[in-house]
Amino acid sequence: MLAEKKKMGLSGTSIFDPVLCEVIYNWYCMDGGIVFDPFAGGSVRGVVAEKLGRHYIGIDLSQRQVDANQITADRLGVCPAWHCDDSRNMDQYLEDESADLVFSCPPYHDLEKYSTHPLDLSNMNYEDFCEAYADIIAKACRKLKKERFAVFVVGDIRDSKGAYRDFVGLTKRLFMEQ
Repeated sequence: MLAEKKKMGLSGTSIFDPVLCEVIYNWYCMDGGIVFDPFAGGSVRGVVAEKLGRHYIGIDLSQRQVDANQITADRLGVCPAWHCDDSRNMDQYLEDESADLVFSCPPYHDLEKYSTHPLDLSNMNYEDFCEAYADIIAKACRKLKKERFAVFVVGDIRDSKGAYRDFVGLTKRLFMEQ
């Protein structure tokens, strides 16, 4: 299947919808606000935030992805801040209660494989994935100022045998625990 996608010029990974970014930023983050993205895998959320007058801070585990994001941002004349690191180290990049919006699209466990890096959530067994995901959500929520919003774009997933995982329910539960 991936070989067929590559023949058609598709990479096999998804691209985030810039119109959704625009709607979320305009509804949930004021002009000049800080957007924090703990799963900053693509350039779209950062570029759109900056184009709309928000300041974007994102973390991604892949230096290759961070470099590609920066090339896109440079070409478009915007300056999002991308950091190559494990999102669990977000305290190094952003103070608690400093973000106006947490906006991200996390990995859907192993639905897409992003790298072979051992800290990549897409390489973890589901229990370890859930533990790391919970830690990242808890830390990200601490970055929000009072009376601000967090938006994660998620869908449901299945395990390798087709059993339903309820990733949407997990995400909602983890945010409600904060």
